[in-house]
Amino acid sequence: MAIKVLTWISRIVFGAAFIFAGFTKAIDPLGSAYKFEDYFLAFGMEWLFPIALPSAILLNTLEFVVGFTILLGVKMRISAWLGLLFMAFFTPLTLYIALTDPVPHCGCFGDAWVITNWETFYKNLVLLAAAILIFIRKDKIPPLWSQKKDWWIAGGITVLVIWLSFYCLRNLPIIDFRPWKVGNDVTELVTPTEEVANIYLIFENKETGEKREYPADDYPWDDPEWTQKWEYVDQRREVVQPYREAEISGFEITDKAGDDLTDFFIGYPDYQFLLVAYELRTANRDAFGEKINDFALNAQKDGHNFIALTGSSFNYAEKFSEEVEAPYDFYQSDPIELKTIIRSNPGLVLMKDGVVLGKWHHRNIPPYNEVKEEFID
Repeated sequence: MAIKVLTWISRIVFGAAFIFAGFTKAIDPLGSAYKFEDYFLAFGMEWLFPIALPSAILLNTLEFVVGFTILLGVKMRISAWLGLLFMAFFTPLTLYIALTDPVPHCGCFGDAWVITNWETFYKNLVLLAAAILIFIRKDKIPPLWSQKKDWWIAGGITVLVIWLSFYCLRNLPIIDFRPWKVGNDVTELVTPTEEVANIYLIFENKETGEKREYPADDYPWDDPEWTQKWEYVDQRREVVQPYREAEISGFEITDKAGDDLTDFFIGYPDYQFLLVAYELRTANRDAFGEKINDFALNAQKDGHNFIALTGSSFNYAEKFSEEVEAPYDFYQSDPIELKTIIRSNPGLVLMKDGVVLGKWHHRNIPPYNEVKEEFID
């Protein structure tokens, strides 16, 4: 009886972890591809960049399907083998990554839950133990339905996850876990949380050696008799609020002269549109002539700010701007930061007072009048 309960717990833990990991990455296939590129770059395999996206979609699909089939007991012989092979490969790999730290975090749960490399390894140890037990007990786990229906279930889930990945690739992630998601106030996220601490000063009596502790803003410093008897020896800090790095760090907007205009644009008090194109060479050019330029002219006609942010050089941006006849200025930002803003090249972002009001993939940019009617007072 105990082994049956343990098997069920293992299936729930393993299945839930794999389903969550597969789903969070399937809804953001470009983010998963960027993480693959980080690994390829760290291991000196830049030549694998072209397969980053298909590899990401394949891995995300396999994770979700394996987790789903193990949780529900579908095709257990195949599912148990796949689960064990997954963990036999990734557990030693994550140990190596934890030891060498080639990338900041594994990205195993996308942007939904960021954990350290060592936390990833410890998580994989638990999943490896679960996978081993599931593999040993695989013949004791009955099929959910008939063998034929199980194939239909597994196949249907596979098609569904692949469709979800391509849908989010051609549009935007259906759930945005990044700091630039709609509704967030970016002005708060670019500012670190300062440490708040109570400071206590420790004084020692010169005659008796007795020590006393006083709040830094409340001790008898103006009492001559007290100051003759007591001398400062140490202090103690009681941290009330620890220092935290800003969620958005390293983001800057600079003009051709090299001036930093980040604060101006991030805190712009009126409605403004940010056209984000992290790499102009690979940006969809048709979108500029078909949608973006007319949109920009109408927005500017109404007095709203419209700028383009790119990671490309200013020389190339100037050439590109002439070729697509862009009626707006280009500014430079770090391409990695731009990729986190929107999963589209180009993509459009609407902001006001630092708050993200709307985001659109270049395929889905609506006419300006529709945006005006829905978002602009």
